[in-house]
Amino acid sequence: MGFIKSIKRFDTNFEVKLSTYAVPYMIGEIKRYIRDDGPIKVSRSIKELGIKIRELQREYLNKKGEEITIEEMQKELKVSKEDITLAMEATRNVESIESATYTNNKDGNCISLIEKISTDKNEEEIITNKLVIKELINGLEKRDREVILLRFFKEKTQAQVAKILGVTQVQVSRIERKILNHMKMKLSS
Repeated sequence: MGFIKSIKRFDTNFEVKLSTYAVPYMIGEIKRYIRDDGPIKVSRSIKELGIKIRELQREYLNKKGEEITIEEMQKELKVSKEDITLAMEATRNVESIESATYTNNKDGNCISLIEKISTDKNEEEIITNKLVIKELINGLEKRDREVILLRFFKEKTQAQVAKILGVTQVQVSRIERKILNHMKMKLSS
C-alpha cells in the first residue's frame, strides 16, 4: 500500500528517483500500520469491547477500591464471560519470548522467557520416544495392550491387573515379560 500511495503522490518536480521517495514512504506506512493496528490483528468489535472493559475496570477501582470480577463485568456489559475473556486477552500487549523478563540481582544478567521455560531435556527425543511407544502399543493385541496400559500408564500392580483380567499374578508377570521382550525386539529391528 505504501508503494502504491507513493506512486500516486510522487511528483517529478522533486528531482529525485522514485525509489528515493518510495522507500521511506513504504517504511512509514509499515510503521503506521503496526502502530495503529498492532502486530496481531483484532476485530473492531473486540477492540471496542476491550476499551469498554478497561474503562469499566478503572471506574470500578476508583469507586470501590477493588478489582471488578468477570461476573460483574458480564452483568454490566451484558456480554458473555467468554467474550470478556477474549477481549481482555486480545487487547493485551504482545511480548516476545526473546525479550528480557527477569534480571538476576546477583550478577545483573537478564533472562528471557524462553530461557525460563526451556529445559535441559532433549524435547525432540522425548516426543519421538512417545510416538514410537504409542505405535508399539497400538500394534499389540487387545489383552496385551490392556496389560501394558494398566501396568505402566495406570500404575496398577500385577496383582491388581490379574484381578481385573481374571487371571493369576504369575500369568500377568509372564504376559508382561513376553510383551516387553516383543516390544524390545521390534525396537531393535
